[in-house]
Amino acid sequence: MNNTDFPDEHDSPQYSAAERAKATSRSTWTSVAVNICLSVFQITIGIISKSQGLIADGIHSLSDLVADFVVLFASHHSKKDADEDHPYGHHRFENGASLALGLILLAVGVGMLWSAFLKLQSPETVPHVHQIALWIAALALVSKELLFRYMLAVAQRVKSSMLVANAWHARSDAASSFVVALGIIGNLAGYPILDPIAASIVGFMVAKMGWEFGWEALNDLMDRAADDEEVQAIRLTLQETPGVIGVHDVNTRKMGDMIVVDAHIEVDGDITVEEGHDIAVEARKRVMQHHRVLNLMTHIDPWKRPDGDHDV
Repeated sequence: MNNTDFPDEHDSPQYSAAERAKATSRSTWTSVAVNICLSVFQITIGIISKSQGLIADGIHSLSDLVADFVVLFASHHSKKDADEDHPYGHHRFENGASLALGLILLAVGVGMLWSAFLKLQSPETVPHVHQIALWIAALALVSKELLFRYMLAVAQRVKSSMLVANAWHARSDAASSFVVALGIIGNLAGYPILDPIAASIVGFMVAKMGWEFGWEALNDLMDRAADDEEVQAIRLTLQETPGVIGVHDVNTRKMGDMIVVDAHIEVDGDITVEEGHDIAVEARKRVMQHHRVLNLMTHIDPWKRPDGDHDV
């Protein structure tokens, strides 16, 4: 499963905006509590034990707090109802938040790389670290991995790409804590240079993830289509609607974690306009029940039997 995969649409329940906002708030506040504790421990012990890697990891945890508050801000605004200026709602606040998360990660990562680079320029100035730094790094590693698994489970349950981004942010923290622990072990074994090397690796990991999330969010803000598998599932739901003979020109665009769909459906050309309208209404209802679709706009095409002059 990749960073943004969700469970099958037909096998998982659809959550209302209020339910998704509640789940987002609960998981994000859990992340806030964990990151406050970790950042305080890591930065304090990093300074005491003279571990640049542990300090870098603590700053990374501190950046998570900023990310968490961005998520909370976006969650609050994205659940607002549609209005005159935003007829499709405010779901793209989530895309904007994901872009902000990416930029935060990118900035933090570049800062870490620069700090580590300065240390590597003067390896003789790298101090030996105290053993307590290793214990704190191990504690951070376990805590962040558990936090990642919890947040990803919530994100996939309510189908929130913004929460997925924040969950994988936590996983990047777990990976960085592992690298930091290795750097501290190397320092304790008599190779002090491994501590700033570990810090530089953490910086690269953070910057890379920031770029990836920022680029994904930017594409969503530019009306990127849903993935092919999801489009085919929507097409199948339309095709299975009673009265629908054919489906074509199914176009989608992302709207936060929801999708806006335009589709042409073919109906019997001999039925009345009212009957065709009823079929379109039923098709829209089915799609919105079974998929994370915000709105479906249908165009009805008349279908004629093969003996007519309509080329199917």
